[in-house]
Amino acid sequence: MKIEAKTIEEYISKLPEERQEKIKKLREEIIKNIPEGFEEEINYGMIGYVVPHSIYPDGYHCRPEDPLPFINIASQKNHIAVYHMGVYADRDTLNWFVSEYIKVTGKKPDMGKSCIRFKNNDEIPYELIGMLAEKTTVNQWISVYEQTRKK
Repeated sequence: MKIEAKTIEEYISKLPEERQEKIKKLREEIIKNIPEGFEEEINYGMIGYVVPHSIYPDGYHCRPEDPLPFINIASQKNHIAVYHMGVYADRDTLNWFVSEYIKVTGKKPDMGKSCIRFKNNDEIPYELIGMLAEKTTVNQWISVYEQTRKK
């Protein structure tokens, strides 16, 4: 479910009403916790938190004109999703998140490679998502990204 929007506010306003507050809460938690240096923008049709070209001029290998993505949040057809590149690229971050998620919710997360899906929007562990956002600095993410690109 791609939403055409140029700003974060426009993106949120185009969501179904029952999802607007959930996305706003996820956004607030990420903004409150994400380390300095990441920037918020619309990218790939979602709300994104990226390493800007001013810090990492090479950009994203798939599309160098785009900044290096780190976290995205989106309202998809059947769920709300958090895309966190660190859980995909860094085994320690993935293991930490899965372990903490089980402690907080009592069940395993519904995940793809970098995607954490919340089909029941009333069960989003906002504080845990904030902790996940806080876990990796810009320089750590660049290092992990470059190490995984060399493999």
